[in-house]
Amino acid sequence: MTKSSVPKSLDELTQGTAFAIEDLIGRAMLGELLQGTSALFGLPIRLFGSAGVLLAEVSATNPRLYGYLSSRPKGQKSVIRVVETVKASDPDDGIAFLQPCPPGLRYAVSAVKYDGRKIGRIVVGPFRASVASDPPPELGAIADELDPGRVQTLWSEIGAADDETIERLTKHLTQVLDLILFSGYRALLASNMHLASVRESFRELQEKNVSLEQAYSRLKDLDRLKSNFLATVSHELRTPLTSIIGYSEMLTAGIAGELTQEQHDFIETIQEKGAQLLELIKGLLDLTKLESGTLILKKGETDIGALLDDVAQTFLPHARRKAVELSADCAPGLPTVWGEPARLRQVFSNLTENAIKFTPNAGRITLKARAVSVEVQIDEEGPAVVMRRLRRTAVEIRISDSGIGIPEREREKVFDAFYQVDSSSTREQGGTGLGLSIVKRLVDAHEGTVSIDTNQPNGTVFVVTLPCRKASLVG
Repeated sequence: MTKSSVPKSLDELTQGTAFAIEDLIGRAMLGELLQGTSALFGLPIRLFGSAGVLLAEVSATNPRLYGYLSSRPKGQKSVIRVVETVKASDPDDGIAFLQPCPPGLRYAVSAVKYDGRKIGRIVVGPFRASVASDPPPELGAIADELDPGRVQTLWSEIGAADDETIERLTKHLTQVLDLILFSGYRALLASNMHLASVRESFRELQEKNVSLEQAYSRLKDLDRLKSNFLATVSHELRTPLTSIIGYSEMLTAGIAGELTQEQHDFIETIQEKGAQLLELIKGLLDLTKLESGTLILKKGETDIGALLDDVAQTFLPHARRKAVELSADCAPGLPTVWGEPARLRQVFSNLTENAIKFTPNAGRITLKARAVSVEVQIDEEGPAVVMRRLRRTAVEIRISDSGIGIPEREREKVFDAFYQVDSSSTREQGGTGLGLSIVKRLVDAHEGTVSIDTNQPNGTVFVVTLPCRKASLVG
């Protein structure tokens, strides 16, 4: 903070916000302060706040004289005038010495200030103007039928002080108050600054939350528009594409006449590319349904062993064309899993096709399945929330290959839609980057998990875990 920016006054520090003595100092501490000062000087002291509220008082000598005077009508009026006079005194500077009735007794009233602002007042008294032992003659005139001896006794109980003593008392008390007020004000200011910082942080957090909610709403709208667009385009493309494939098949069958070998090759290329495009459209439709939650799974008891054997037999000709060894190895007595066979076949077909694609000639691909036990947790609702651990039987399927492998830093990203490890225009392998994303979402829909393990010295191992229908309690 530069010198010019340092606040010059209390108003600049508090931005005009007033405070009271009791905001900075507890009443117990004020009482102890007055107690010590009164014991030091032997005089009664009262401390009032800025609103005239009595904050603390100490009567070193009990003014029983006032009680005795109040027992007579004239004396009672005199005591009331004393109280009203002291209450009305509110000096801005210095000490106001009051000498109301009864004669011979005095009060001293001084302002309590902090940083130029008046925040209270100190009242000292009553006290005798001198150490003279006898009350003034005027005292007896304010009440009839008073016992002079009694008046003399009560008068002598009241302490005496001259102006210099009162000035020292007031100076001592105001200096101590100023030190305590400074410490209290510093703590108050730090607290206010902290609260202001918290409020500002909360305000900024609210604004960020509103911005995030708006951005999230826009993203949801965009995601919905994207899904609708993909679904519409896919449907619109599939109809003419089906016609293209159908007519090419009719040409291959010779319906339009005999074809030359070159024409036959051209039509086979059309069929092949059309089939690839149709698979892409099907993938887009599946992804759209999975993202929107509209894909309905018709689950039932599924034999994973038979399913993997079927997938291996389906892709065996493709693997042999690359001289890749493909086999399924399923442990005997595998339990069934609860899922839709067609969608699970899609999962393992995608993984097997990927393995063949990225495995070089003379490589090896293995589909293995075994029963495992996985632990799950459930929350039970009720008066006491109980966490229970369930041990659930599952089937673990490992699709391993001896291909080029996936770098560790890429293993989480490959499940994102349209993501490809090699996205350059010169990549050797084709594909849209939808296969693994669809695999991940289908496995999630079956309450399973899919991950990638390290395969040494090379290759990739995809691990799919699918739970069985029933779970057993273990703790």
